[in-house]
Amino acid sequence: MAKAKKLPSGSWRVQVSIGEKDENGKYKYISITAPTEKEANLLALEYELKRTQKPTDITLAEAMKKYIENKSNVLSPSTIRGYNIIYRNSLKSIMRMKLNKLTDNIIQSAVNDEAVNHSPKTVKNIYGLLSAVLNLYDISNLKLKIRLPQRKKKIATVLSDNQISVLLQAIENNSVEIPVLFAIWLGMRMSEICGLQWDSVNFDNGILTIKQAKVRNTNGELVVKTTKTYFSTRDLSIPKFILSKLQKLSHDSDFVVNTTGTMIYKRFKRILKQNNLPDISFHDLRMMNASIMLKLKIPDKYAMDRGGWNTPGVMKNIYQQLFDEERNVVDTTVDNYFESLLSHGLSHEK
Repeated sequence: MAKAKKLPSGSWRVQVSIGEKDENGKYKYISITAPTEKEANLLALEYELKRTQKPTDITLAEAMKKYIENKSNVLSPSTIRGYNIIYRNSLKSIMRMKLNKLTDNIIQSAVNDEAVNHSPKTVKNIYGLLSAVLNLYDISNLKLKIRLPQRKKKIATVLSDNQISVLLQAIENNSVEIPVLFAIWLGMRMSEICGLQWDSVNFDNGILTIKQAKVRNTNGELVVKTTKTYFSTRDLSIPKFILSKLQKLSHDSDFVVNTTGTMIYKRFKRILKQNNLPDISFHDLRMMNASIMLKLKIPDKYAMDRGGWNTPGVMKNIYQQLFDEERNVVDTTVDNYFESLLSHGLSHEK
């Protein structure tokens, strides 16, 4: 299939055959345009799948497998790995059914079965792939109005200032010092930390460029890919404290951090336990970075740029959490307000 080409306007265009010929015997093409190369190629793949296969001829398993195969070159290796796990292990009751035999009730039943043993988030991911596959085909008896299990609100643990101080002291000269500093100070993802190479660290101007990540592919192998999203590619100013730490590291390898995410996670957990700190995940450090920016009243525009978030909704609803001491101040302020009103009322009664 043809690949997207960049237009003078900055958009990307792919020309895709519609499978028909004109009066001169030449194939007809349509143009698919999108803001990015990745989006253009994805839209072209979806059009090709929809044009060449009919819901009467293909089972859900066949359609899903084809969908994954066609997107393996344009989606993240970790995303494809997740898709393949769903393909192998989920929706067993409907995988062998022809697409035109599926109904909303049948799909709802299959989703309900998945909800028995999986979290709401996992069920949402399973249904996300299923609906993406089904939306490629014109299935007249499907409305896809499926009810998913209600998402459970996660009460995240945010370290206090004192606990953050204890953590920073505990990691000093430890093998996880740089990864933890990258996460809690600069808001980097684990995949970005593991994928960071020395050519992305400019010691002269103190700028760190995040342009790639290291993730596991379908075979479980670690591979380097582009950042998670378009907005994840960003430049960060390196604090002098971290810069001095980086200058002391060995530069023998291409990568700044020469260990796997799994090992970083295990060592990080050990440090938490040894220092009687709350049992948080490594990714919670990135969340705390967002929460600290909220506490410091950093404007959304700059907070989003530092963290590589596309929309303020994701940053605010998922990553920015409230510090207990700050929340206590808010609670006390509100309580004082109403108590003053009560006192004012009592004084009038007298």
